[in-house]
Amino acid sequence: MMKKLSAHEHKQPFKGPFTITRVQPGRIFGEETDDLAFGPLSVIDHAVMKKGLTIKMHEHVNDEIFSYVWQGTMYHRDSAGIEKAVSNGQLMMMNAGKSFWHEEKVGLDQVEMLQIFVRPRETNLEPMIQFHEKTSIAFDWYLMVGPENSDAPLKVRQNVFIFDAHPKKGDSLDIPFYEGLQQYLYVMDGEITVEGLKIGKFEAITNIGNPLPTVTATENSTVLLFFVDMNAAMSMAGTISGLRR
Repeated sequence: MMKKLSAHEHKQPFKGPFTITRVQPGRIFGEETDDLAFGPLSVIDHAVMKKGLTIKMHEHVNDEIFSYVWQGTMYHRDSAGIEKAVSNGQLMMMNAGKSFWHEEKVGLDQVEMLQIFVRPRETNLEPMIQFHEKTSIAFDWYLMVGPENSDAPLKVRQNVFIFDAHPKKGDSLDIPFYEGLQQYLYVMDGEITVEGLKIGKFEAITNIGNPLPTVTATENSTVLLFFVDMNAAMSMAGTISGLRR
């Protein structure tokens, strides 16, 4: 059964120079439950940060945090002693584990990005941070994140895969399939259609019990595709990923 998560269903816990549209992926099921995650895929924070903003050094525990910058440049500093500029095509994964601190600054250009929070397979793993520069920013699917035993350039300590793609207006995209994992497609920007159903910016779609069919871009678009083990063992102790609602 096809399910769509509409933009009007999201909350905004922060507004102003730092605005977060908080996507709780489990809302796509259309039921008010005690836990609004989609398996271990807990939260997608779609953030806009104005120029000159500083998000001061703060701690995360037991969060697997994938940072996906779409526009602008974010200046990262952390408790591992790393300072790095992160912009479009440069990917960052913070595996917070038992404790990880970071700070983010914005320079002269506004930043629009996603911070994606995944629940790790267990509590209090060792903290680490990973970076990857994409070899292409293209129409077709690019594998960015996957489990520790996968070929993905960034590792998440969970049975989750994350791809992106950048179809132009009129392009059609076939959706890959992983046996035993549920697909979840999020529109970062633009608009796509699936069997006549429109999915725009801030919106998502899944197909319970069946693979997603081919999608067509009605505008130049950026989309993220998740594969999620809905029955995975997971820690509920995360600073953000452990939130149920």
